[in-house]
Amino acid sequence: MKRDASKVILAFVAAIVIISAGIEAQENSYREDGWAKLPDGRRFGQMSAIDVDPAGNVWALDRCGANSCAGSKVTPVVKFDPTGKYLTSFGAGLFVFPHGMHVDKDGNVWVTDADGKDGKGHQVVKFSPDGRVLLALGKAGVAGNAPDTFNRPSALTTGPNGDIFVADGHGGESNARIMKFSKDGKFVKAWGKKGTAAGEFETLHAIAADSKGRVFVGDRGNSRVQVFDQDGNFIEEWKQFGRPSGIFIDRNDTLYVTDNQSDAKTNPGGTRGVRIGSVNDGKVKTFIPGLGGNPQSQSAGEAVAADAVGNVYWVETNGMIIRKFVKR
Repeated sequence: MKRDASKVILAFVAAIVIISAGIEAQENSYREDGWAKLPDGRRFGQMSAIDVDPAGNVWALDRCGANSCAGSKVTPVVKFDPTGKYLTSFGAGLFVFPHGMHVDKDGNVWVTDADGKDGKGHQVVKFSPDGRVLLALGKAGVAGNAPDTFNRPSALTTGPNGDIFVADGHGGESNARIMKFSKDGKFVKAWGKKGTAAGEFETLHAIAADSKGRVFVGDRGNSRVQVFDQDGNFIEEWKQFGRPSGIFIDRNDTLYVTDNQSDAKTNPGGTRGVRIGSVNDGKVKTFIPGLGGNPQSQSAGEAVAADAVGNVYWVETNGMIIRKFVKR
């Protein structure tokens, strides 16, 4: 009996290994294509967010040529055309630690500031496509957990009806909640707290909404994507997309999740790269591996986006670069 039991256990372990390997062995049907140059005299700093507007232009968030915009006059919100040509930038002097960015269906650009200093930060700012400030949520430089304050907001998205969802928190002593606002910025509700159970979070880092209005949250500290309805009711969690630093959902409800942290100590068994699947069934169909020879130390994106023809873009904080991947 003991010998038979051992065989069963070994077979079970082997099956798990095969399943795990299968997830990472999804076809990589993309190749890297060099892309995006800044004007002479300017270099990228740490880059933490990227998105594509309705016209196909690519927007990236650059921490002012460094790892902070505190005291800087550099413009952190940067726009490129689909070929990678620099077009414009704005937002100088408004942010401390720009972290998350979202371009809505009208082309407006939203930015979260995930730190505070000298009366700035801990806010969400909405810009028009030409850089005019249209709306600011939160109190500048004030960290809090009230309906009108944030503490290190990491990301945001808008739903099909324009409602605003903010991932308020970035681990540590910051908040760990999702905040919902109406499209004109009025507070509606909040949900979540620090923890590991369903509906709880540890290091919020990404958020996106699908065509049905479901909210997908990158709960990076718990190595999972959590799915909620518009009212914050928990639907399910997915761990097959790795340790999510960035989430993007395109107009066809294709889900892109980037993992730039998994290693032997952090999410053991995971591999860095971008996983692509569907919001409808949660199956990973394509995997773009991180760059480099060592799968546990390779370069991968902090945030991810895709354009209308399926080209994939990611930005790197450590690499200080934008990468573009095109279908083979």
